[in-house]
Formats: sequence, structure tokens, C-alpha cells
Amino acid sequence: MYLHLGSDVLIKKDKIVAIIDLETTKEGKTSKKIINDIKDNKKVNYISELGKEKTLIITSSEYYFSPISSITLFKRSFFKNRV
Repeated sequence: MYLHLGSDVLIKKDKIVAIIDLETTKEGKTSKKIINDIKDNKKVNYISELGKEKTLIITSSEYYFSPISSITLFKRSFFKNRV
């Protein structure tokens, strides 16, 4: 199965390591440092314009900043196609 992260970006759900709400990371010094280190990494994909990201998705090979909330992504990850 795939998870839609916004725009036209889909990733395999089994590649996801973590889905992190960026609003909760604003308070801690360590969290801020980790997020800033990730932003400096070359394997970062911005799905929306800078400043609009709500969620960080960590996969086994890349990082994604998505404008979609972590709660919505979590709900989508459990959605199953019904025919």
C-alpha cells in the first residue's frame, strides 16, 4: 500500500519509519536541533512551500516535509480500499 503525502507524492507505507508532528517539536531544544539537521540534509523533499510544512515523514532512505497534518496521515495509513 501507498500513503499520499500531498501534491503528487506517494510513498510505500512499509518504508515509513516515523511520522512527526512539527508543532510538537517547536518546544524542545533537542527536537529543534534534529529538525534543523534534517533540513540541512540533501535527501529532504519539500512537498509544499517553505513555512507551510506540518509534518515530517522519515523513511528508510529520505525525509519528507508535508503540509498535511500528522493525524490525517495517520488516518490515511489505516484506510483500506473498498470495492
